[in-house]
Amino acid sequence: MASDDTPTHLPPPIRIRVDRVVLLGTALFVLWAAVAWAVPTLHDGARSWWPMIGVYGAGLGVLMWLYLRRGRGNAAGVLKRD
Repeated sequence: MASDDTPTHLPPPIRIRVDRVVLLGTALFVLWAAVAWAVPTLHDGARSWWPMIGVYGAGLGVLMWLYLRRGRGNAAGVLKRD
């Protein structure tokens, strides 16, 4: 390390497939929606909106996955492997 405590060598960045991370998150939202609708105490009374979190999250996840698969604009190069 240098005298000002800044690192002189950084490890290489971790290479991940962002589209797979988005799919995993989408699957977790779908799972949450199914559990919230299957367990009555999770969607009764003041919690009636809880299952919709899973529905909206899954919908946004699908839109994001489609955007990444399109591969233009800010998503260009996300799926390319070096």
